[in-house]
Amino acid sequence: MARSLGRICKGFQCLGSLSSIQTQLRQPSTSVSVRGTTFVRTMVALPSLFSSKPRDFSLPNSSWGSEMMRLYEHYNSQCEVETEGGEKQEGPWRRLPSYNRLLKYATGGVYLSKIIQSKARLFTRNIRDPGAAFEYVLFVNSEEQKCACVFQAGHLLEGPPGHVHGGAIATMIDTVTGTHATILSGPVMTANLNINYRSPIPLGSTVLLESFLDKKEGRKTFISCKVTSSNGSKLHTETTALFLSINFSHLLLGE
Repeated sequence: MARSLGRICKGFQCLGSLSSIQTQLRQPSTSVSVRGTTFVRTMVALPSLFSSKPRDFSLPNSSWGSEMMRLYEHYNSQCEVETEGGEKQEGPWRRLPSYNRLLKYATGGVYLSKIIQSKARLFTRNIRDPGAAFEYVLFVNSEEQKCACVFQAGHLLEGPPGHVHGGAIATMIDTVTGTHATILSGPVMTANLNINYRSPIPLGSTVLLESFLDKKEGRKTFISCKVTSSNGSKLHTETTALFLSINFSHLLLGE
Protein backbone atom coordinates (compact mmCIF):
# COMPACT_ATOMS: atom_id res chain seq x y z
CA MET A 1 0.00 0.00 0.00
CA ALA A 2 2.91 2.32 0.73
CA ARG A 3 4.07 1.67 -2.81
CA SER A 4 0.60 2.59 -4.17
CA LEU A 5 0.55 5.84 -2.19
CA GLY A 6 4.03 6.57 -3.46
CA ARG A 7 2.78 6.17 -7.02
CA ILE A 8 -0.08 8.56 -6.32
CA CYS A 9 2.30 11.15 -4.92
CA LYS A 10 4.55 10.72 -7.94
CA GLY A 11 1.47 11.21 -10.11
CA PHE A 12 0.80 14.60 -8.54
CA GLN A 13 4.46 15.50 -8.87
CA CYS A 14 4.32 14.58 -12.55
CA LEU A 15 1.25 16.77 -12.95
CA GLY A 16 3.22 19.72 -11.64
CA SER A 17 6.14 19.07 -13.96
CA LEU A 18 3.83 18.53 -16.93
CA SER A 19 2.17 21.87 -16.25
CA SER A 20 5.58 23.54 -16.26
CA ILE A 21 6.59 21.79 -19.46
CA GLN A 22 3.29 22.69 -21.12
CA THR A 23 3.80 26.37 -20.26
CA GLN A 24 7.30 26.33 -21.67
CA LEU A 25 6.37 24.52 -24.87
CA ARG A 26 3.54 26.91 -25.64
CA GLN A 27 5.79 29.97 -25.72
CA PRO A 28 5.98 31.69 -29.11
CA SER A 29 8.68 30.88 -31.66
CA THR A 30 12.01 32.66 -31.21
CA SER A 31 14.78 33.54 -33.67
CA VAL A 32 18.50 33.22 -33.04
CA SER A 33 21.12 34.87 -35.31
CA VAL A 34 24.57 33.31 -35.67
CA ARG A 35 27.11 34.92 -38.06
CA GLY A 36 24.43 36.47 -40.23
CA THR A 37 22.34 33.31 -40.48
CA THR A 38 18.96 33.28 -38.76
CA PHE A 39 17.74 30.06 -37.22
CA VAL A 40 14.08 29.79 -36.25
CA ARG A 41 13.39 27.75 -33.13
CA THR A 42 9.78 26.59 -33.11
CA MET A 43 8.21 25.48 -29.86
CA VAL A 44 5.97 22.48 -30.52
CA ALA A 45 2.70 21.73 -28.74
CA LEU A 46 2.36 18.83 -26.37
CA PRO A 47 1.22 15.55 -27.96
CA SER A 48 -2.40 14.47 -27.57
CA LEU A 49 -1.32 12.12 -24.76
CA PHE A 50 -1.13 15.12 -22.43
CA SER A 51 -3.79 17.42 -23.91
CA SER A 52 -6.61 14.96 -24.61
CA LYS A 53 -9.94 15.20 -22.80
CA PRO A 54 -11.66 12.09 -21.46
CA ARG A 55 -14.50 10.65 -23.51
CA ASP A 56 -17.90 11.40 -22.01
CA PHE A 57 -19.94 8.20 -22.35
CA SER A 58 -23.15 9.95 -21.29
CA LEU A 59 -23.47 11.67 -24.68
CA PRO A 60 -25.57 10.13 -27.48
CA ASN A 61 -23.98 7.69 -29.92
CA SER A 62 -25.16 5.78 -32.98
CA SER A 63 -26.32 2.77 -30.92
CA TRP A 64 -28.97 4.70 -29.00
CA GLY A 65 -32.50 3.73 -29.96
CA SER A 66 -35.49 6.04 -30.32
CA GLU A 67 -36.70 5.54 -26.72
CA MET A 68 -33.21 6.17 -25.36
CA MET A 69 -33.01 9.41 -27.34
CA ARG A 70 -36.54 10.46 -26.40
CA LEU A 71 -35.89 10.18 -22.66
CA TYR A 72 -32.44 11.73 -22.99
CA GLU A 73 -33.92 14.76 -24.75
CA HIS A 74 -36.76 14.92 -22.20
CA TYR A 75 -34.36 15.36 -19.28
CA ASN A 76 -31.63 17.20 -21.14
CA SER A 77 -34.12 19.86 -22.25
CA GLN A 78 -34.71 20.61 -18.57
CA CYS A 79 -31.03 21.20 -17.81
CA GLU A 80 -31.31 24.70 -19.23
CA VAL A 81 -34.48 26.80 -19.35
CA GLU A 82 -35.34 30.11 -20.91
CA THR A 83 -36.74 32.95 -18.81
CA GLU A 84 -39.53 35.31 -19.88
CA GLY A 85 -36.86 37.81 -20.84
CA GLY A 86 -35.30 35.33 -23.24
CA GLU A 87 -32.26 34.62 -21.07
CA LYS A 88 -31.11 31.08 -20.41
CA GLN A 89 -30.45 29.76 -16.94
CA GLU A 90 -29.87 26.46 -15.19
CA GLY A 91 -32.90 24.21 -15.07
CA PRO A 92 -33.99 21.73 -12.38
CA TRP A 93 -32.03 18.84 -13.88
CA ARG A 94 -28.32 18.41 -14.51
CA ARG A 95 -26.70 15.79 -16.73
CA LEU A 96 -23.79 13.97 -15.12
CA PRO A 97 -20.75 13.24 -17.31
CA SER A 98 -19.60 9.62 -17.35
CA TYR A 99 -16.04 8.38 -17.86
CA ASN A 100 -14.42 4.95 -17.94
CA ARG A 101 -12.59 5.65 -14.67
CA LEU A 102 -13.69 7.49 -11.54
CA LEU A 103 -10.22 9.06 -11.35
CA LYS A 104 -11.13 11.23 -14.33
CA TYR A 105 -13.64 13.21 -12.26
CA ALA A 106 -10.79 14.67 -10.20
CA THR A 107 -8.61 17.59 -11.22
CA GLY A 108 -5.73 16.11 -13.18
CA GLY A 109 -7.50 12.76 -13.27
CA VAL A 110 -6.85 12.21 -16.98
CA TYR A 111 -3.12 12.21 -16.26
CA LEU A 112 -3.39 10.16 -13.09
CA SER A 113 -5.41 7.49 -14.92
CA LYS A 114 -2.40 6.96 -17.20
CA ILE A 115 -0.10 6.50 -14.21
CA ILE A 116 -2.12 4.61 -11.58
CA GLN A 117 -3.37 1.17 -12.66
CA SER A 118 -3.53 2.37 -16.25
CA LYS A 119 -5.35 -0.76 -17.48
CA ALA A 120 -8.18 -0.43 -14.96
CA ARG A 121 -11.63 0.46 -16.31
CA LEU A 122 -15.00 1.18 -14.71
CA PHE A 123 -17.08 -2.01 -14.85
CA THR A 124 -19.99 -0.40 -16.71
CA ARG A 125 -17.74 1.44 -19.20
CA ASN A 126 -15.25 -1.25 -20.25
CA ILE A 127 -16.86 -2.38 -23.52
CA ARG A 128 -15.67 -0.42 -26.55
CA ASP A 129 -18.43 -1.58 -28.91
CA PRO A 130 -21.25 1.03 -28.63
CA GLY A 131 -24.57 -0.50 -27.65
CA ALA A 132 -23.13 -3.91 -26.73
CA ALA A 133 -23.54 -3.62 -22.97
CA PHE A 134 -24.33 -0.71 -20.66
CA GLU A 135 -25.60 2.39 -22.44
CA TYR A 136 -26.85 4.90 -19.90
CA VAL A 137 -27.00 8.54 -18.90
CA LEU A 138 -27.73 9.99 -15.46
CA PHE A 139 -29.51 13.21 -14.53
CA VAL A 140 -29.78 14.67 -11.04
CA ASN A 141 -32.35 17.04 -9.56
CA SER A 142 -30.76 18.58 -6.46
CA GLU A 143 -33.85 20.49 -5.38
CA GLU A 144 -36.05 17.40 -5.33
CA GLN A 145 -33.13 15.20 -4.21
CA LYS A 146 -33.68 12.58 -6.87
CA CYS A 147 -31.79 11.02 -9.73
CA ALA A 148 -32.98 9.60 -13.06
CA CYS A 149 -31.08 7.22 -15.33
CA VAL A 150 -31.96 6.22 -18.89
CA PHE A 151 -30.56 2.73 -19.53
CA GLN A 152 -30.43 0.73 -22.76
CA ALA A 153 -29.36 -2.91 -22.25
CA GLY A 154 -27.07 -4.39 -24.91
CA HIS A 155 -26.81 -7.97 -26.18
CA LEU A 156 -23.82 -8.83 -23.97
CA LEU A 157 -25.97 -8.51 -20.85
CA GLU A 158 -28.14 -11.56 -21.50
CA GLY A 159 -29.27 -13.77 -18.63
CA PRO A 160 -32.52 -15.64 -19.35
CA PRO A 161 -32.82 -16.04 -23.15
CA GLY A 162 -33.68 -12.67 -24.68
CA HIS A 163 -33.65 -10.86 -21.35
CA VAL A 164 -31.20 -8.92 -19.17
CA HIS A 165 -29.17 -10.75 -16.52
CA GLY A 166 -30.28 -9.96 -12.97
CA GLY A 167 -26.70 -9.13 -12.02
CA ALA A 168 -26.51 -6.52 -14.78
CA ILE A 169 -29.71 -4.95 -13.48
CA ALA A 170 -28.27 -4.93 -9.96
CA THR A 171 -25.10 -3.31 -11.31
CA MET A 172 -27.10 -0.45 -12.80
CA ILE A 173 -29.16 -0.01 -9.63
CA ASP A 174 -25.97 0.12 -7.55
CA THR A 175 -24.45 2.59 -10.02
CA VAL A 176 -27.45 4.93 -9.91
CA THR A 177 -28.14 4.79 -6.18
CA GLY A 178 -24.42 4.97 -5.38
CA THR A 179 -23.97 8.03 -7.58
CA HIS A 180 -27.01 9.64 -5.99
CA ALA A 181 -25.73 8.91 -2.46
CA THR A 182 -22.32 10.33 -3.35
CA ILE A 183 -23.89 13.56 -4.55
CA LEU A 184 -25.86 13.80 -1.32
CA SER A 185 -23.23 12.68 1.18
CA GLY A 186 -19.79 12.68 -0.43
CA PRO A 187 -17.71 9.47 -0.78
CA VAL A 188 -19.76 6.39 0.18
CA MET A 189 -19.64 2.61 -0.02
CA THR A 190 -22.59 0.26 -0.53
CA ALA A 191 -23.60 -1.41 2.74
CA ASN A 192 -26.86 -3.05 1.66
CA LEU A 193 -28.77 -3.47 -1.59
CA ASN A 194 -32.20 -5.14 -1.35
CA ILE A 195 -33.76 -5.76 -4.78
CA ASN A 196 -37.21 -7.14 -5.56
CA TYR A 197 -37.43 -8.28 -9.19
CA ARG A 198 -40.97 -7.82 -10.52
CA SER A 199 -40.69 -8.47 -14.28
CA PRO A 200 -37.80 -9.27 -16.67
CA ILE A 201 -36.25 -6.64 -18.93
CA PRO A 202 -35.99 -7.55 -22.64
CA LEU A 203 -32.54 -7.23 -24.21
CA GLY A 204 -32.17 -4.08 -26.29
CA SER A 205 -34.99 -2.28 -24.50
CA THR A 206 -34.73 1.07 -22.74
CA VAL A 207 -35.77 1.44 -19.10
CA LEU A 208 -35.87 4.28 -16.60
CA LEU A 209 -34.22 4.07 -13.17
CA GLU A 210 -35.42 6.61 -10.61
CA SER A 211 -33.60 7.09 -7.32
CA PHE A 212 -35.00 8.93 -4.28
CA LEU A 213 -33.53 9.99 -0.93
CA ASP A 214 -35.38 8.36 1.95
CA LYS A 215 -33.39 9.74 4.87
CA LYS A 216 -29.93 10.44 6.28
CA GLU A 217 -28.75 9.35 9.71
CA GLY A 218 -25.18 10.25 10.61
CA ARG A 219 -22.92 8.30 8.21
CA LYS A 220 -25.89 6.44 6.75
CA THR A 221 -27.73 7.46 3.56
CA PHE A 222 -30.91 5.54 2.72
CA ILE A 223 -31.97 5.47 -0.92
CA SER A 224 -34.90 3.86 -2.73
CA CYS A 225 -34.98 3.08 -6.44
CA LYS A 226 -37.39 1.70 -9.00
CA VAL A 227 -36.85 0.49 -12.55
CA THR A 228 -39.74 0.90 -14.97
CA SER A 229 -40.36 0.61 -18.69
CA SER A 230 -39.61 3.75 -20.69
CA ASN A 231 -43.24 4.86 -20.56
CA GLY A 232 -43.66 3.96 -16.89
CA SER A 233 -46.36 1.37 -17.53
CA LYS A 234 -44.43 -1.66 -16.22
CA LEU A 235 -42.50 -2.03 -12.96
CA HIS A 236 -39.34 -4.14 -13.33
CA THR A 237 -37.68 -3.80 -9.92
CA GLU A 238 -38.01 -2.09 -6.54
CA THR A 239 -34.95 -1.48 -4.38
CA THR A 240 -33.91 -0.09 -1.03
CA ALA A 241 -30.23 0.72 -0.50
CA LEU A 242 -28.00 1.78 2.38
CA PHE A 243 -24.72 3.62 1.88
CA LEU A 244 -22.09 4.52 4.48
CA SER A 245 -20.00 7.68 4.24
CA ILE A 246 -16.27 6.98 4.16
CA ASN A 247 -13.01 8.84 4.40
CA PHE A 248 -11.40 8.62 0.97
CA SER A 249 -7.95 8.20 2.49
CA HIS A 250 -9.21 5.07 4.29
CA LEU A 251 -10.27 3.68 0.92
CA LEU A 252 -6.78 4.25 -0.51
CA LEU A 253 -5.20 2.62 2.54
CA GLY A 254 -7.57 -0.33 2.39
CA GLU A 255 -8.76 0.11 5.96
